[in-house]
Amino acid sequence: MKRIAIFFSILLALGVVLIAATPHRAQAQYWWNASREPAGIAPDPLTTPEAIVQVYGARAFSWRGYFGIHTWIAVKPTAAESFTIYEVIGWMQRRKLPVVVIYDNVPDRRWYGNMPELLLDKRGEGVDALIAKIDEAARSYPYPKNYTIWPGPNSNTFVAWISRAVPELQLDLPPTAIGKDYLGYKLIGQAPSGSGFQVSLFGLMGVLVSEVEGIEFNFLGLSFGVDLDPPAIKLPLVGRKELNSWFQSAAEN
Repeated sequence: MKRIAIFFSILLALGVVLIAATPHRAQAQYWWNASREPAGIAPDPLTTPEAIVQVYGARAFSWRGYFGIHTWIAVKPTAAESFTIYEVIGWMQRRKLPVVVIYDNVPDRRWYGNMPELLLDKRGEGVDALIAKIDEAARSYPYPKNYTIWPGPNSNTFVAWISRAVPELQLDLPPTAIGKDYLGYKLIGQAPSGSGFQVSLFGLMGVLVSEVEGIEFNFLGLSFGVDLDPPAIKLPLVGRKELNSWFQSAAEN
């Protein structure tokens, strides 16, 4: 047990070093003046008739962004003129409203100042069927009125729930998506991608093995892992770093 604790401590220390060595994307801002402008990532639905599914993640608002991201799903059926967004918004709970929100809007807006990152993009044939499954899964989410920042259920729990229900997405949520491993009172379930399996104790401790995510260990909600295709290391606070591009970038600097 002591060796395991030392191992996790070393990985966490490595994550802190990487954060210090690279520009961090989290920005602490007041909600009323933080940007919600589009990032220019999403296609224009008026000139893109094909069906589209996109998943975005951005550093969470305020101090929470140093630890994790907020994720959401955007879909556009064939010939639709706008995107529909599916996400969980925690502060809806304060108003005694459902935390699951479904609405039409620009899919790639900044999350209160923080730049979104495109985590998945599927288009064309067969995507309309995926959109129907996404909608069904979102409306059957088991925690529509519950939100807990840590360890869940939260916005990442919601996206992981949909991903498990629609394994064709093959979504690999990064380790910074804290809450993705929350299974409620279940101890064993599918990995968030819907591929492989995971063991999780309320999202606080566990392990997952999957062809999509690789191998991950969860300790107090923080995920550590490795992926083989392509080779990558997964660290809390930092996220997923592909080793080939990481070494290339280090060599260029």
